[in-house]
Amino acid sequence: LRRPSPDFMNVFAATPGALSHRSPVAHPLAWLLALSLAHVAVRVAISPALKWDEAEQMLWSQQLHAGYGAQPPLYTWLQWAVNQVLGPSVLALSFLKHALLTLAYVFMYLAGRELLGPRGAWWASASMLLLPPLGWYSIRDQTHTILVTAMACAAWWLLLRIVRHRRPADFAWLGLVCGCGMLAKYSFALVAVAMLLAALSVPESRRALLSRGWWWAPIVGTLVVLPHALWLLGHLHVATSETVGKMQIHAERRLGKGLLSLADDVIGTLLLWVLFALWAFRAAWWRKPLTPALPWAHRLLWRYLALIVLALLGMVLVAGVTSFKGRWMVPLLCVAPLAAFAARPELQQHPRGERYTRAIVVMALLILLAAGLRPWFSGLRGDTDELNHPAAELGLALQQAGYDGTSRIIAADHMLAGMLRTRFPRAPVDSCNTDEKEEVTPCVAGNVARAQQAGQGWLLISRSDRVAPDWWAQAQGAVTPQAVQTIERPFHMVREGVAPAQYRYVWHAAGSKP
Repeated sequence: LRRPSPDFMNVFAATPGALSHRSPVAHPLAWLLALSLAHVAVRVAISPALKWDEAEQMLWSQQLHAGYGAQPPLYTWLQWAVNQVLGPSVLALSFLKHALLTLAYVFMYLAGRELLGPRGAWWASASMLLLPPLGWYSIRDQTHTILVTAMACAAWWLLLRIVRHRRPADFAWLGLVCGCGMLAKYSFALVAVAMLLAALSVPESRRALLSRGWWWAPIVGTLVVLPHALWLLGHLHVATSETVGKMQIHAERRLGKGLLSLADDVIGTLLLWVLFALWAFRAAWWRKPLTPALPWAHRLLWRYLALIVLALLGMVLVAGVTSFKGRWMVPLLCVAPLAAFAARPELQQHPRGERYTRAIVVMALLILLAAGLRPWFSGLRGDTDELNHPAAELGLALQQAGYDGTSRIIAADHMLAGMLRTRFPRAPVDSCNTDEKEEVTPCVAGNVARAQQAGQGWLLISRSDRVAPDWWAQAQGAVTPQAVQTIERPFHMVREGVAPAQYRYVWHAAGSKP
């Protein structure tokens, strides 16, 4: 084996087997960890305000429940646990997100190592960065998609490991991962079923799946999912109505719209990676006959992808689904780069491989830079983003106005509510807004009643850029109307002339007369 070069780029371009186990810094996964830590640091530094999914997690993770509306509970359980250590904060949100993203890349690297050398495995893993819903949009604001993708990558690693080594303990691990996948996002069921059918269609993988200890997988998976499944039986409409609404299912079968949406999201997910791969290796993809690393794995991976495409087409043609989301495609298609490189293992020695490696590294650094600059981009356009909100100044102004930091907060939207929870972690926080199809008046009345039962005051608050015109009329319909106060503070990272952020509030201290 030749000795690894200390040069950063040469480390990634090394031939299979050239990475030194005695030098942790030489391993590409060490650089992945460094990149993840850099993303955490950037997110904490740029803004204490929250995006949509971040705020949602801040609210949901106040308590442990068997279910949380339209989403399975595992991500929120993990967020609750991280909050116990780091406090409900931007740091806790970013740490969990990037820990799970790191796991997704690590699991795909391990899956790649079952079929390829270190170089090919790294390409299979790092290529997921070129899937925009994972490489960029998950950085901006995603939660459950990241977790389910990590579980899909882990399932692929364990399935390939079982076929190659047939260790009974791996079946238990596979059951755990599949159970966690279902608790991450219900769409994992499509991943699991397609994997199972593809594996059963290949003799080598079928024999492995039916080998000694196979029963551990369904037993462990069922035990993991059972508590939430019992909750789901009584809350099926709540858990499915939002997703069904996003799919825009129509009885009249609008095939054209559904097929266009499906094609747009599949192409949008894979196109950037395909372009990078073609630019780097050119005709090497098709010049010679295929020589897959392991023929059985080649058949397994491509049959899985074919089944996924057929299932998605069936959703359009049979179920009448007319709308898809790019983030839905990530756990389904994240294995596509591995399938491609496993079909062409000779590319690991291709002289243009270093170009592909460099391109991915540059893209990773550009994404890190864009993540740090995104509030400035919004501010320069004059189109204020959630991250431009002056969260710290708002918290200080509320304290100066008399808010005690522990009484119940009732916000007009969940992003404001989540942001205030990070400022006042000891206060119970809720949102009452029409976007969530709930009646504002009874929601506010219930929160006020709970505050009074706890001997607390309550804070009613809204922000001018996200409040329904009649929200205050509905909110004060639950209590004796009081004078509404106003706080104005300048947005962060915006150009001159942008109007300040405006917040309206009513603070009712404990024991105060109505």
